[in-house]
Formats: sequence, C-alpha cells, structure tokens
Amino acid sequence: MLIFTAAFLVPLVWVVLGAMKPPAELARVPPTILPETWVPETYAQAWNYMDLGRFFLNTLVVAIGAWAVQLAVAVPAAYALSKLRPLLGNVILGLMLATLMLPAAALLVPMYLTISDLGLLNSPAAIWLPAAANAFNIYLLKRFFDQIPRELLEAATIDGAGPIRTLINIVLPISRPILAVVSIFAVVAAWKDFIWPLLVFSDPAKQTLSVALQRFAPDTPINLLLAGLVLAGLPMVALFLAFQRHILAGLTAGGIKG
Repeated sequence: MLIFTAAFLVPLVWVVLGAMKPPAELARVPPTILPETWVPETYAQAWNYMDLGRFFLNTLVVAIGAWAVQLAVAVPAAYALSKLRPLLGNVILGLMLATLMLPAAALLVPMYLTISDLGLLNSPAAIWLPAAANAFNIYLLKRFFDQIPRELLEAATIDGAGPIRTLINIVLPISRPILAVVSIFAVVAAWKDFIWPLLVFSDPAKQTLSVALQRFAPDTPINLLLAGLVLAGLPMVALFLAFQRHILAGLTAGGIKG
C-alpha cells in the first residue's frame, strides 16, 4: 500500500515543490528534494507570464459545455434503453459499446473532417458535440437505471405521469450518485484532453489550458512551467476531493442488494 501510494504522490509532490525552486536548482544533479531557495511567488509569476486566466476561462467553458451536452444525450438514451425498451435496443447498445473497442486515434480524422465541414473549428462546439455520444457513460447510467424497481415507474404511470415526467420527477432524483460519477468523468475528460483541442483550436486565444501550456513550454522557464501545470491540475483535484463520497457511492450503487 505504501509503495502504491508513493508511486502516485511522489511525482505530484516533486512538481509542487519543483515549481518553488529556481531554474538552476531544478537542473542540478543530483536533484534536491526540498528547495534550498524557496520561491513561492513562482505561481503568481506563472499566472501572469502565461496569461493563465484566459486559458482557465476557455477550459471552463469547454468543460461545462461538454458536461451539459453529454448529460443531455446520455441520460435520455440510457433511460430509453433501460426502461422504455425500444425495438432492437440491445442491438443499439451493443453497437454503442463496440465503439469502445476502437482506438481514439482512429476516430480523429473522420471527427475532424466532420467538424470542419460543419464550420465549427475554433468553437467550443467542436469539443461539445463529439463528447455528447459517450458509450461508456450511457452504459453506466443504464446499469444504474436497471436497478430502479419497475413498480415505482408503474405507480408514476398510474398517477398520470408520462415517460418524460417520470424521468424528471422520479428517476433523476434517485440517480444523483451515478449522475455525480458521470459528471466527474465528463468534466475531467474535457479538462485534461490535449490531442483533440490541439486539432480544433488553431487560434491561440481560444486554446485550452493543456494546449496553451504545451505551446508555452519551449520558451518558458522550467519552474514557471511546473507552476502552470500545478495550477492547471488544482481544480480537478479539488473537484475530486469535494465529491469523492458521491463518486464512490455511484460506482458501487447497484452492486450490493439487500
């Protein structure tokens, strides 16, 4: 357990402390563990030097939009496959899951050509639309919806509720754990993605954090770059710490009966 924990924590600690070292100390061999000269103002310098506020805003817009569009597509799709039982529903689910077997690199060219033909390059919609159809999140939601007793939905139907009202008033309130899990997955995936934003955002002013940091890397002092990496990762770490209970509850929901 200690070795496993150290494998994750040591690189993070090194980055956080390395950002507070002068460049000369960072390049020293053998490296120092704790900074001999503490330079905590590196974080403020990195924020101003790389204009990270703009790229944080760009990434926030991309992540929130991807999250909203993904839920708008995945929740109704999973509900229909689980409770409405459409014709050839199992075939449709199987075809969606089959897309998970395709390497992401194989989809880059057709996705880029589609987004280009739609005129969405350098637009957040270029990230939102491909993120909408996520087979893994649809499967997670469907598995959770399968655990909801059909008698509960039948009672709502007897009271006059249609499928949409049942989804909004009955299914969604009791699905908060799995919705939290899918939301975290959607936001983190959009926040940390690099290859796809690199392709669709050629305008430097509209790039996300991951792309902007890579663009600044060749001409930026190493301590400022490390500080930028730390600042870029902090929101996702804070998000996980704030919702870790919901994440664990959602991942284990339906796994134990009784």
